[in-house]
Amino acid sequence: MTIFCKPGAKILTPLLFLLTIISSCNDNSSPQSPYADLLSQPPFSGLTDSIQDEPNMDLLYFKRAVLLNTNNYPEPALADFQKAWSLKKDERYAMGISNLLLESKPDSALVFLADALKILPNSLMLQLTLAKAYQAKGETDSAIQACDRMLATAPHQVDVLKLKADLLFHNDQASESIKLLEQAYALTPYDLELNYALANQYAETENPKVLALCDSLIRVDTLGLYAEPYYLKGIYYSNKNENVKAIEQYNLSIQKNYQFLNAYIEKAKIQYNEKKYSEALKTAELAASIKSTFPDAYFWIGKCKEAMGDLPNASVNYRRAFELDKTFTEAKEAMDRLSK
Repeated sequence: MTIFCKPGAKILTPLLFLLTIISSCNDNSSPQSPYADLLSQPPFSGLTDSIQDEPNMDLLYFKRAVLLNTNNYPEPALADFQKAWSLKKDERYAMGISNLLLESKPDSALVFLADALKILPNSLMLQLTLAKAYQAKGETDSAIQACDRMLATAPHQVDVLKLKADLLFHNDQASESIKLLEQAYALTPYDLELNYALANQYAETENPKVLALCDSLIRVDTLGLYAEPYYLKGIYYSNKNENVKAIEQYNLSIQKNYQFLNAYIEKAKIQYNEKKYSEALKTAELAASIKSTFPDAYFWIGKCKEAMGDLPNASVNYRRAFELDKTFTEAKEAMDRLSK
């Protein structure tokens, strides 16, 4: 095959010509890119110009991907992470790809992670993300097995211990889950998220250790910023049917943070179960006034209205709850029941 050019022009071989086309199609900043207009604008334009000058510099694509993701442009961010990964097999680039895929396409995340781990088999971060991908797909056993493989070589990895504990808890293995969280807590007692996870499991299993743990969190909160310790103590007392103490803790939680909506709902549940429907209604309505898109508030308004005999308004609020959260099956069932 011969390619004719004007005199003095450089002649491209067919292979070079084809590679040029492919390169331009894969380049996230090329005119053919669906993101070209976005990438030519600040704050991305500076990096885009640098990429045009050095199109094979993987770090530039990575930096732009991070900037795009920070500004909530996940699709072009993914394209840049993928371009960086194609240029260099760096763990950071693989993590960028897998995290973005995990949010929207866990199946694709699993496929990518399997391939990436063949290249970077010792990457603990990629292995952890693989376990999370299994979790996102509901493949709990596979996720637990992935955690076990990591713990076999890195038994003190707190993030892995926390993930496995969460998987076990949702697999109705609460005692095993708590043991793992206690192990993690012994390693990093300063991890606030870990403290809350352990306290929550204590509360849900009616373990009185929650009281001492939450009191320790309250003592170190010298500025009085956190509502969670009071709320978790409330959950414990609710599960023990000690309603007076539970409501006291929920009220303290609300005092610390009036926007802590779950405390209103737990308080309304107790009032409802005690047949104090007017009080429960006021509590649920207050939660709805704080956040008008909070489905649980409307569900409990509906339950109170139904208990008080106001079926039309009960149905309206059940419908509102379901419209706000299409996974809220209890609201859907209540709505359908009243519509018959």
